[in-house]
Amino acid sequence: MTSALPGVLLLNPNTTVQVTDKLLRHALQHAGSVARFEGITARFGAPYISDEVGFAVAGHAALDAWAAHASSPGRQPPQALLVACFGDPGLMALRACAGIPVTGLAEAAFRKAARAGRFTVVTAGMAWGPMLERLAWSLGFGPALAGIHTVAPTGGELAQAPERAMTLLRRACHEALERHPADALILGGAGLAGLAATLQEGLPVPLIDSVQAGIDEAVQLACQPNASQQAHPGTELGGVSAELQALFPQRLRA
Repeated sequence: MTSALPGVLLLNPNTTVQVTDKLLRHALQHAGSVARFEGITARFGAPYISDEVGFAVAGHAALDAWAAHASSPGRQPPQALLVACFGDPGLMALRACAGIPVTGLAEAAFRKAARAGRFTVVTAGMAWGPMLERLAWSLGFGPALAGIHTVAPTGGELAQAPERAMTLLRRACHEALERHPADALILGGAGLAGLAATLQEGLPVPLIDSVQAGIDEAVQLACQPNASQQAHPGTELGGVSAELQALFPQRLRA
């Protein structure tokens, strides 16, 4: 029996299934009454994306994961797709080929924060600083970006030590506002889902949870009537997965 609720697919472009499961739990708690959620995990790439190489591979992995899902027999198609990584690898390519609305954790969080004015990002992993700055400008949010404050541990490392993570992130939020005064803060990272509510106490500006922002925007997109979009036929590729080849059968060859 087909669910009457609009469907959102959470695509985790790293290979850590536990992150996908955490995202699904968070989505169901936050919006399970208004949408149905399904999660898929990249079949190759980095366990936690933390540098330029991992990010580049994740863009391919995101396309591959979507293609594998789209070719699965008997699947219930989603009405919207959420790239569930703060950095949105593969966002534009997925938007071109998925045929449904696509958003990402970073794009959704940037949009929500920009409504308040200028914003500062707090996230895990030192390499993410220039990567996120580049993304913000490419998506049109550069003028609203006050700064990016990173902590040295990666998201994966913080997940292994939750008590230390809370102490470190609380300090980082205050330091971020001191260095980059703003009207809103973003706590960015799939693995940090749900922490913003606890960290908000004592902060003078709203602290936006990137996962919650992404889920909210994806649900909104899924609920829009006639939200499907025409998929671009793609360019000629070789050596990719059979599912990705089948996504564009008229253009791709083994």
